[in-house]
Amino acid sequence: MEYVYMVSKGIVDPVFIITLLLLIAFVICLIGAKKKSGLLVLFLTIVLLYGASIFPVSNYLCYYLEKDYIKNPIDSQQNIDVLVVLGSGAQDINSLNNTFPGEATSARLLSAVDIYNKKGAKYFICTGKGSGKITEADLMAQMAQRLGVPKEKIRIEGKAVNTWASAVELNHMFVDKKIYLGLVTSAIHLKRSEKEFKKYFNNVVPLPSNYYYASSAENIFVKYAPQTNSLNKTSIALKEIIGQIWYSVKSVTQ
Repeated sequence: MEYVYMVSKGIVDPVFIITLLLLIAFVICLIGAKKKSGLLVLFLTIVLLYGASIFPVSNYLCYYLEKDYIKNPIDSQQNIDVLVVLGSGAQDINSLNNTFPGEATSARLLSAVDIYNKKGAKYFICTGKGSGKITEADLMAQMAQRLGVPKEKIRIEGKAVNTWASAVELNHMFVDKKIYLGLVTSAIHLKRSEKEFKKYFNNVVPLPSNYYYASSAENIFVKYAPQTNSLNKTSIALKEIIGQIWYSVKSVTQ
């Protein structure tokens, strides 16, 4: 079932869909079918590429996923017993014999350290296995320690391969379900994460780190010109929507 989920996230990627449509248009023209059919597919491909690559579309998708954490700011006075930061990818560079955190992982970790310095917590939990030689959890723990979080406060959970598994592992780690658990992850990923952790803990405090939504661009050209940055945001948002749907289906079937 997890394989189906991963394939679904790949299929929904705009680049995959656009490539597939271009291939279909090419085949239609190659076999000598009606030129109008090939042109129609090509036109639809251009429309899809343009729509997925402009600021209003990508920004709306990000807003849709992050709006709960934009309209309702987190209570800065809320106490935190356990601070949990979710990993989001790391990559090995063999020539350097080292593993480096992904952009989202770094953003989440920095946000978590900032929250810890302001509010404190009994435990600072780093969770996530990843695919590198070093787990995301170990990598974040090393970074947190270098940024000033005391080693004795840090706990590592390096088994979880996804959000669902992270919630399960933390459930095993803490017997007391009434603790105030601060959950740090990207704002776009927080709604799904919060829902999973609330299955096990009574008091989950959502703590968004990096936002993909941004205030509207004033320059009309920048707003409506296709940009790779907007295409990337659209892809991230669509994959998160697939993740939310998949987790909802998984909850019903369990």
